[in-house]
Amino acid sequence: MAGAATREAFGEAIVELADQFPHMVVMDADLSKSTMTQAFAKKFPARHLELGIAEQNMVGVGAGLALCGKIPVMTSFACFLAGRLETIRVAVGYNRTNVKLVGTHAGLGIGEDGASQMGLEDVSALRALPGMIILQPADAAETRQAVRWMLEHEGPVYLRLTRQKLDDCHGADYQFCMGRADEVFGPPGGVARPPDGRSRLQATIFASGGTVPEAIRAGRELESRGFKVRVMNAGTLHPFDGEAVVRAAKTSQRIVTVEDHNVVGGLGSAVSECAAKDALGVPVVALGARAFGESGLPAELYEKFGISSGHIVDACLRNLDLPEN
Repeated sequence: MAGAATREAFGEAIVELADQFPHMVVMDADLSKSTMTQAFAKKFPARHLELGIAEQNMVGVGAGLALCGKIPVMTSFACFLAGRLETIRVAVGYNRTNVKLVGTHAGLGIGEDGASQMGLEDVSALRALPGMIILQPADAAETRQAVRWMLEHEGPVYLRLTRQKLDDCHGADYQFCMGRADEVFGPPGGVARPPDGRSRLQATIFASGGTVPEAIRAGRELESRGFKVRVMNAGTLHPFDGEAVVRAAKTSQRIVTVEDHNVVGGLGSAVSECAAKDALGVPVVALGARAFGESGLPAELYEKFGISSGHIVDACLRNLDLPEN
């Protein structure tokens, strides 16, 4: 079911939560129309700060406000925020200030704006900062709950959001849980490890943000062809849910990761690190960007860079030891 861009859900959420969090201050760097903070600025003008095209200064101002008891929510394109890593490292990370970084227009999904606007390295950069929590919701429902959690949490958070609209993948009973991956597609009744040790799942797919709908479409295609797969939504990229990787390794012939981000330092790295740490012995196939982005329609870019549903299907089946009929 078609939903909203996660940046749109974020813009609605900060307005809805403003009265509950009176110390929240929203900050922009000349992109309030794109980051969806205009509604907040109109309703709460005294709590909205426009810093202009000066992201580095915005980070410093936000850190100062946090030290004065405010909850600064600073917004910009993901690539522009991560590009101020040296300031974020000291003013936010090292000092553990209660700053909320919100990067919109993440990844290839930004489309025609091209490589200079695409945040494809932001997770890798910010994931290296101790204490930095990184959230990437997959739909509007998860975004709204993640925003509330972010405002309640004392400490630095990076929220990564999409420009493009995403299909809804969570039901009405969904409950966000920071640090835990949740299953959004899988065989009815779940999967148990069989007595002979042979895995019943061809693959477990870990996806995050804009690639979750692609992974679900791949899961449905594989199911229609008689294969069993599970799709896990990794809404928290740091700290990562290592237990979910362990469970996947016990019931799957392989793990496939798919992300709208460079394969170095992002979701694929997080899953591979968990698999290596626990010596799980299951192959991990990482799909994601391996070069700078290009200009094009989001669907075209997802196809060219190998993160569309068709590529996910191929990754789940390529060279697989299929059971005999």
